[in-house]
Amino acid sequence: MNPLVPRPDSQFEPLLSDDQAARLLGGIHPKTLQRMARNGKVPAYRVGRFWRYRASELNEWLRVKSTSRAARVNRHGGIDEIHAGEVSEW
Repeated sequence: MNPLVPRPDSQFEPLLSDDQAARLLGGIHPKTLQRMARNGKVPAYRVGRFWRYRASELNEWLRVKSTSRAARVNRHGGIDEIHAGEVSEW
Protein backbone atom coordinates (compact mmCIF):
# COMPACT_ATOMS: atom_id res chain seq x y z
CA MET A 1 0.00 0.00 0.00
CA ASN A 2 1.27 3.50 -0.86
CA PRO A 3 2.08 5.41 2.40
CA LEU A 4 1.23 8.74 0.75
CA VAL A 5 -2.37 7.72 0.00
CA PRO A 6 -4.63 7.76 3.07
CA ARG A 7 -6.30 4.47 3.91
CA PRO A 8 -10.10 4.54 3.62
CA ASP A 9 -10.48 3.94 7.38
CA SER A 10 -8.13 6.80 8.37
CA GLN A 11 -9.28 10.32 9.18
CA PHE A 12 -7.93 13.02 6.87
CA GLU A 13 -8.05 16.55 8.18
CA PRO A 14 -8.16 19.19 5.44
CA LEU A 15 -5.64 21.99 5.75
CA LEU A 16 -6.84 25.55 6.30
CA SER A 17 -5.73 28.60 4.34
CA ASP A 18 -4.42 31.77 6.02
CA ASP A 19 -7.87 33.37 5.86
CA GLN A 20 -9.66 30.34 7.32
CA ALA A 21 -7.12 29.86 10.10
CA ALA A 22 -7.11 33.59 10.94
CA ARG A 23 -10.91 33.51 11.34
CA LEU A 24 -10.62 30.42 13.55
CA LEU A 25 -8.17 32.32 15.76
CA GLY A 26 -10.64 35.09 16.41
CA GLY A 27 -10.22 37.22 13.33
CA ILE A 28 -6.56 38.15 13.48
CA HIS A 29 -5.17 39.51 10.23
CA PRO A 30 -3.96 36.77 7.84
CA LYS A 31 -0.61 38.58 7.41
CA THR A 32 -0.13 38.48 11.19
CA LEU A 33 -0.79 34.74 11.11
CA GLN A 34 1.70 34.29 8.25
CA ARG A 35 4.35 36.14 10.27
CA MET A 36 3.60 33.97 13.31
CA ALA A 37 3.95 30.84 11.13
CA ARG A 38 7.26 32.06 9.68
CA ASN A 39 8.59 32.68 13.19
CA GLY A 40 7.41 29.30 14.46
CA LYS A 41 4.88 30.80 16.88
CA VAL A 42 1.92 28.73 15.59
CA PRO A 43 1.75 25.18 14.22
CA ALA A 44 1.85 25.52 10.43
CA TYR A 45 2.99 23.75 7.27
CA ARG A 46 4.64 25.31 4.26
CA VAL A 47 3.05 23.93 1.08
CA GLY A 48 4.85 25.46 -1.88
CA ARG A 49 4.74 29.18 -1.21
CA PHE A 50 1.66 29.00 1.02
CA TRP A 51 1.19 28.40 4.74
CA ARG A 52 -1.42 25.83 5.73
CA TYR A 53 -2.84 24.96 9.15
CA ARG A 54 -4.70 22.11 10.85
CA ALA A 55 -7.72 23.25 12.86
CA SER A 56 -7.08 20.60 15.52
CA GLU A 57 -3.51 21.83 16.05
CA LEU A 58 -4.60 25.46 16.22
CA ASN A 59 -7.32 24.56 18.74
CA GLU A 60 -4.77 22.74 20.91
CA TRP A 61 -2.32 25.65 20.55
CA LEU A 62 -5.05 28.07 21.67
CA ARG A 63 -5.99 25.84 24.60
CA VAL A 64 -2.39 25.66 25.81
CA LYS A 65 -1.79 29.39 25.29
CA SER A 66 -4.99 30.40 27.06
CA THR A 67 -4.26 28.26 30.12
CA SER A 68 -0.56 29.09 30.34
CA ARG A 69 -1.01 32.81 30.85
CA ALA A 70 -3.51 34.99 32.59
CA ALA A 71 -3.65 38.75 32.77
CA ARG A 72 -5.13 41.24 35.15
CA VAL A 73 -5.53 44.98 35.26
CA ASN A 74 -3.37 46.51 37.96
CA ARG A 75 -4.36 49.45 40.15
CA HIS A 76 -2.68 51.89 37.73
CA GLY A 77 -4.75 50.72 34.77
CA GLY A 78 -1.88 48.70 33.26
CA ILE A 79 -1.94 45.00 32.51
CA ASP A 80 0.07 42.52 34.56
CA GLU A 81 0.75 39.11 33.04
CA ILE A 82 0.62 36.15 35.41
CA HIS A 83 2.27 32.89 34.36
CA ALA A 84 0.77 29.55 35.33
CA GLY A 85 2.06 28.39 38.66
CA GLU A 86 3.06 31.88 39.73
CA VAL A 87 1.87 32.84 43.18
CA SER A 88 0.88 36.46 43.34
CA GLU A 89 -1.36 38.58 45.51
CA TRP A 90 -4.31 40.22 43.79
